[in-house]
Amino acid sequence: MKILVTATHVPFISGGAEYHMQGLVKALQTQGHQVELLRVPFKFHPEQAIQDTLQYIQTLDLTQPNGIQIDQIISLQFPTYGIQHPNHRIWVMHQHRAVYDLYQPEQATPELKNLKQRITEFDNKALTQAKKCFANSKNVAQRLKQFNQIQATPLYHPPPQAESFFHQADLGYIYCPSRLEKLKRQDLLIEAVAQLKHTRLKFLISGTGGQQAYYQGLIEQYQLQDKVALLGHVSEAEKRTLYANATAIFFAPYDEDYGYITLEAMLSAKPVITCHDSGGVLEFIQHQHNGWICSPSPQAIADTIAEIEQRPSRATEMGQQGKNDYQAYNINWQAVTEQLTAP
Repeated sequence: MKILVTATHVPFISGGAEYHMQGLVKALQTQGHQVELLRVPFKFHPEQAIQDTLQYIQTLDLTQPNGIQIDQIISLQFPTYGIQHPNHRIWVMHQHRAVYDLYQPEQATPELKNLKQRITEFDNKALTQAKKCFANSKNVAQRLKQFNQIQATPLYHPPPQAESFFHQADLGYIYCPSRLEKLKRQDLLIEAVAQLKHTRLKFLISGTGGQQAYYQGLIEQYQLQDKVALLGHVSEAEKRTLYANATAIFFAPYDEDYGYITLEAMLSAKPVITCHDSGGVLEFIQHQHNGWICSPSPQAIADTIAEIEQRPSRATEMGQQGKNDYQAYNINWQAVTEQLTAP
């Protein structure tokens, strides 16, 4: 089949979404389909820019552009799932969260309130017109049901280069790989370390983002330069090695959509420290089974780290259990493409 995958493009911002769309294109091509990726420019601000994009998207009918018949469209991101096609499959990474689960009515401007109504109407129409609707995770599916009364099938996919992750000896550090943004909450880890008086563990945080200066300021404020290090950008090979030699992985975002980091930790046979409001992470991590689920407070996280340090062999056992759990899930691209392209 000729399949068009649609997503958005925000210049000079990249992350898990790019891996997701590239992984899908490659998997579909491996299955013998002709595939192209169409990325529509997107601006988060001002609200009118989003309104303009919605209006433009709804004018696009890509059934037979320039006389070339497209057999199927698979849309991954808002608002590209508003494109018109009779065989449209939607696999929602997440909606425009600013008008759904992150929306705070008491702080919303008139422009944001108007945008919320407009996007809700847009989503309800586009998502119900699709032949099939999938979600990136149970968490994303639950939001679709809560806010739009739309039933979506959760569909898991593997992290990039899943086969390349490996396990090595524990070298005595907690590793935290993620973009340095508020929703990822690396500050919880830094403030937890500040409460640990005699820990022998080190804490390595990799990634770049808008909170880098703030997090560095916290490290200096608490005088943790000898315990906590911001590594900045690391290569994929360096990241896999950092996973492999860690004691445990810290990943405690707020209401994560899916989260490659959870799966990468499991593939590396490392237990995960997370929080009870971390969303998609909780679809894989079970407390005291393959990780720890804490309250989102520095004290609770500090107590968990102290427990890990007291019982390092338990952390090793839980990490291996996580790898066994991942293998039992049988997460693979062939299963994904079969569901997305099924008649």
